[in-house]
Amino acid sequence: MENQQRQQVKKYIDLLAQRWRLITACVLLAVTIGLGVYLMMPKLYHCTALLSYEKQQINPGRMAPEREGQRLRETVSTLSELVLSRNNLEEFIKQFDLYPEARKKLPIEDVIELMRKNIKITPSSRGDTFSVTFQGTRQDKVLKVTNGLAAKFIEENLKYREERATETSKYTKDELNMAKAVLDKKEQVMRDYKLQHYNEMPEQRADNLARLTALHEQYQGIQDSIQDLERTRVMAQEQISLRKRLGSALAGNVPAGSGARNAVQPMGKYERLQRLKQYLESLLGKYTDKHPEVRRTRQLIAKLEADLRSHPESGGTRGGSAVSAPLDPEIQQLQFQVKGIDMNIRKLKNDQKKVQASIKQYEKYIEATPVREAEWNALTRDYNELRRNYDYLVSQNLQAASVEHLERKQKGSKFKIIDPARFPDKPFEPDFKKILLLALGAGGGLGVGLTLVLDFLDTSFKDVSEIESVLGVKVISAVPYIEIREEEKRKRFRTLLSGIIFFLYTIALLGVMVYLYFQGKIIV
Repeated sequence: MENQQRQQVKKYIDLLAQRWRLITACVLLAVTIGLGVYLMMPKLYHCTALLSYEKQQINPGRMAPEREGQRLRETVSTLSELVLSRNNLEEFIKQFDLYPEARKKLPIEDVIELMRKNIKITPSSRGDTFSVTFQGTRQDKVLKVTNGLAAKFIEENLKYREERATETSKYTKDELNMAKAVLDKKEQVMRDYKLQHYNEMPEQRADNLARLTALHEQYQGIQDSIQDLERTRVMAQEQISLRKRLGSALAGNVPAGSGARNAVQPMGKYERLQRLKQYLESLLGKYTDKHPEVRRTRQLIAKLEADLRSHPESGGTRGGSAVSAPLDPEIQQLQFQVKGIDMNIRKLKNDQKKVQASIKQYEKYIEATPVREAEWNALTRDYNELRRNYDYLVSQNLQAASVEHLERKQKGSKFKIIDPARFPDKPFEPDFKKILLLALGAGGGLGVGLTLVLDFLDTSFKDVSEIESVLGVKVISAVPYIEIREEEKRKRFRTLLSGIIFFLYTIALLGVMVYLYFQGKIIV
């Protein structure tokens, strides 16, 4: 088995050695074609600019355009859409005169899409950095476009953040104005309701109860005062009546004339004295000794007794004329007192009516309090939420204003160019080494393939084993092919000629490559 494998390998090696001219020709042809392809392919240059994302140091609140914990990839992705927008790329194409041939053949949308494919934005896996790469055929334009894209990132970031902060501030202002209008309207309704039913509100219940109690006490006090005045008036009227009866008794007229009548005048004073004593006894049956009328009556009795002792014969009427009793000042005083009491009673009754009206009014207030409490609760059910929402919007509006001011001062998060694009010295495509290796591989593969194909098409016997396997007869001996001298010469001549041709072609090909290298057409 191993012997067969060894023979098989030897067979293929001999076959390749026999076909070396074909293989060499294929390799040189492939290298030549590869060189032509390399020279025909446009040279592509690329530049890369490195940018960093500096987060803002001042954070006035959650209203900042960037969310807390926002990743760099999200920011770069958002700004990439803005930078690679149709307007921006069209502006770059016109500014730097990019893709002139494509613009003549294709619509501007296809040219913009072509440029978009030539731009690569790559966030870094570590740190807040990312790179912007652009590729093209013109070195100077590639450099300018790359730096322009990096600057556009910075510009779009500032514009985007400022616009977003402005929109946020405007939105919060509008929401705040709407909330304020709703809150003012609600407060106006509550204010009008409270002014209309102020005394019936739940918070006035305690004051109303206290005021009602005070009014009841005031009403009772007025009633007691009226009763006291009425009792005083009755007593004064009794005193007036008694004074009038006493005056009538003391002021009795005695007719003048006969001596007998004059003789008994002193007896009239005694009679008057007796009547006063009887009147005193009647008073003592009703009042105490300290009563004014009792004391007054006693004074009259004492005065009359003193008068009888000092003038036993005086008194009576003279010349037969009648003497009328004078008006008692005590009665006048009591009458004035009764009039004053009547006026006070009328005044107190008027006050009593007013108090009674106030009592009824406060009772209505207290009775209406539960109804007003239910209406007030229904009216103010959503007021606390409206107020809380308004306070929250005030806070958000202040934060949004601070963020907007911060962005206008360009103190927020921003991009910074760390490493600007540099002039590209050599193209990254096509790669001469890769093309040369591919050409060598393709040429060698083609030569070997053609060799194997030709060997497969050749039906002659080249080995003893092939004869034995086909004919089924054991080969006794094999005679190798014997070349004559002329054949050997021709073979050597062909080999030498082929070698010289291949060598000269290789030298020429290498010379062309060297020349093109120094001319800058080939860049290794």
